[in-house]
Amino acid sequence: MSTLLWQKPGVAVDARIQRFLAGDDVVLDREFFLHDIAASRAHAEGLHRIGILSAQELDGLVRELGMLAEDFLAGRFVLDENYEDGHSAIEARLTERLGDTGRKIHTGRSRNDQILVATRLWLKEKLSHLAELSRDIAKVALDRAEAEKALPIPGYTHIQRAVVSSAGMWWAGWAEAFIDDAARAADTLALIDCNPLGTAAGYGVNLKLDREHTTQALGFARMQVSPIYAQLSRGKFELAALEALGSATLDLRRIAWDLSLFTSAEFGFVALPAQYTTGSSIMPNKRNPDVIELMRATHASVAAARTEIEQLLSLPSGYHRDLQASKGAIFHGFGRGLAALELLPALLGNLEWREDRLRAAIDSGMYATDVAVEAAIAGVPFREAYKAAAAETDTAGQGRTPEGSLAARTSPGAAVDLRLDELRERLARAS
Repeated sequence: MSTLLWQKPGVAVDARIQRFLAGDDVVLDREFFLHDIAASRAHAEGLHRIGILSAQELDGLVRELGMLAEDFLAGRFVLDENYEDGHSAIEARLTERLGDTGRKIHTGRSRNDQILVATRLWLKEKLSHLAELSRDIAKVALDRAEAEKALPIPGYTHIQRAVVSSAGMWWAGWAEAFIDDAARAADTLALIDCNPLGTAAGYGVNLKLDREHTTQALGFARMQVSPIYAQLSRGKFELAALEALGSATLDLRRIAWDLSLFTSAEFGFVALPAQYTTGSSIMPNKRNPDVIELMRATHASVAAARTEIEQLLSLPSGYHRDLQASKGAIFHGFGRGLAALELLPALLGNLEWREDRLRAAIDSGMYATDVAVEAAIAGVPFREAYKAAAAETDTAGQGRTPEGSLAARTSPGAAVDLRLDELRERLARAS
């Protein structure tokens, strides 16, 4: 490992203590390394603008930072245990190539400042992807709602057969859910889209840093003004991002539950494309819906990451090393959450309804609500109409069809009035 910036003369570094302090920094910082390089370039430009770096020094730093990014992407530079973390690796590389000029890159910064801006940029990228995926999922659902609006399916409450429903209603529900998820991701992105670069360890520095320049150079919407709030927002913003992700993975978990039930032999409503199932290792007769089961499990990882960060935040104001642990939480939460959501649009686009099984599952009792409502329309008090319909559930379906039940479902958002155009307009505004 290279010499530590903070190492004091005459004080030996205990290897076990240093391993504990470093934790998974080197491994995790590989995820944020390119963002750290980009922020280092913006910082160097800012130092030049206030006279700390000459034009020649800036050119050298920009050149070497660009080469470091290329070498990292190509595998020629490996962030490993030779370095304390990603920030020290950048400084070591620049010092190796540029000498004293490389050592100037840390002027006016702290390691906390570096990881704060790198993870902020990373979170912006992930939230943007989350919003995009949510829109993609919503579009698939809207298209299928339009195409299959008249297809009857059983509607369930309490996992019991309840009323006649439609594929159009089922799809429209998921469409609206993921439109909201896209909007929440965009709103959270707007919340965290502020530049902490130049706040150092939370109290600023004795330099008139050009923070307006770095804000623009890094593509932030605004500057995070208070250095103290920059520290207070660490963890708070990560938690908000995970909550936005969790909004989508909660919906993912529930749609995966539906598909888990619908693909079972007992229901048999849905056939999945073969690539979404696996064979049993012991039972030759089975194909297992492993993909949707692991999708169902995904929210647990997001919830765990959120809980981990929430527990870190029982701290007074100021920077604390505890916050280092927030890196692993967002890495694992977004890593698992986005990977599952990326598979969902194609899965939803290619699943097939088994219409014969759907129709066979619609029994006479599922028309009882129609009978009660029709009697109420005719003037019978609903409680009396309800009791009468309940007493005759076995005959409620006589002379009725699923199509007829759906044709009478005229309340806004129900089968006859899905209002898909309204949902498409909302989706367009979320884009």
